[in-house]
Amino acid sequence: MELETLFVIGMFLTFGALLMTGYPVAWVLGGTAVIWTVIGVVAVENFGANLWFDYSSSMGLVPERIWKVVGSETLVALPMFIFMGIMLDQSGVAEKLMNSMVKLFGGIRGGYAVTVIVIGVLLAATTGIIGASVVLLGMLSLPVMMENKYDKGFAVGTACATGTLGILIPPSIMLVLMADRLAVPEASVGDLFMGAFFPGLMLGAMYVAYAIIRPMLQPHIAPVPEGTEKVTWSIVWEVAKAVVPTAALILGVLGSIFAGIATPTEASGVGALGALLLALMSKRLNLKVLTSSMQQTTRTSAFIFAIFLGATAFSVVLRGLGGDRVIEDALLGLPFGPYGVILTILFGVFLLGFFLDWVEITLIILPLVAPVVQTLGFDLVWFTIMFAMCLQTSFLTPPVGFALFYIKGVAPPEIDVLDIYKGVIPFIIIQLVGLAIVFLVPEIATWLPAAAYD
Repeated sequence: MELETLFVIGMFLTFGALLMTGYPVAWVLGGTAVIWTVIGVVAVENFGANLWFDYSSSMGLVPERIWKVVGSETLVALPMFIFMGIMLDQSGVAEKLMNSMVKLFGGIRGGYAVTVIVIGVLLAATTGIIGASVVLLGMLSLPVMMENKYDKGFAVGTACATGTLGILIPPSIMLVLMADRLAVPEASVGDLFMGAFFPGLMLGAMYVAYAIIRPMLQPHIAPVPEGTEKVTWSIVWEVAKAVVPTAALILGVLGSIFAGIATPTEASGVGALGALLLALMSKRLNLKVLTSSMQQTTRTSAFIFAIFLGATAFSVVLRGLGGDRVIEDALLGLPFGPYGVILTILFGVFLLGFFLDWVEITLIILPLVAPVVQTLGFDLVWFTIMFAMCLQTSFLTPPVGFALFYIKGVAPPEIDVLDIYKGVIPFIIIQLVGLAIVFLVPEIATWLPAAAYD
């Protein structure tokens, strides 16, 4: 085995070992970079190792790379979209949607689950904050579904999985990070937003189909509520009034991007202003809410940027040790053919999602495998959307599925961890089926970005 390969394996093993210590991921990434810079320099200078490696071409480049990160125009959209999502949670829009849509769908078997999914899709198109979406949907829906004797696993799984749609349906902060890491014109933020639009809606539709079909086959998991109102035009009008503000915000953000009127960074400012106006219109905006939203935005942005800086150092040193060449040679040397390489990458990402957060996988793995995908001649938007769909499962897969922890924090006492695990398994399967569909029919992800340039 070549020395470069040994060093790359050693670097990943060091990262994994340090991660188990419980230290923050940002420090682990940066610390691993420092350790292997020292090892690399010592190996070259004292033992004559055949490595093209020195301090100036590895850790010496980190300050310049960090400057590029914090000076990136693309990443300006990140805190704006985060603020938009947090402020939208404070505006009371979700509560209004829940109260009105329950009257529309509540009378059908599985109607409460359908209501949660529809609201989740609307929230996903206005915020990419998974924690906030999962907690909000859980708080709004679980007590009602428990009161109406819904199966615990079915109820909690629906709320938990639906909350993760925001990581895929634009405007998604994950897609913003991916576009910045790829840094190529053919996979800009706008392209990824357009590419994820139909796959995200497809997943939402598959969730709705599951929420309708399974109660038809197993009526006991979602009894028809007693005493529900007959659907009238006044109820439809009430739903329309609740949906219009959210739809207007979605149109203002995504419509301006898709129409080419605004860049994603400019549209993020529109979204932040729109969320403020919605909070003002609902009479929820005050100094306390504004201060709390800004503090949460700062904490979330700082968390992501800290990992960004650690991952930058890690990636620079990994490349200095020949990591990109080792990984590219390993993937291109697989005997599975081009599509087999893609499936191997996606399977690896799926497994990593059991143990790592999507941020680390996006910042470390995506830049390493993207050149291989381009070398094989595949559409980078198509691959990146599948990469994102694969990462969506990481929120639901134990032991590091963050959505599982979020939903447990707001679930009623009678719902235990086993109920949550059982409830999310069908949705993980649905996500993987959706991924397979996009793999087999690439046009689902590529048609809209291509049509925008015609």
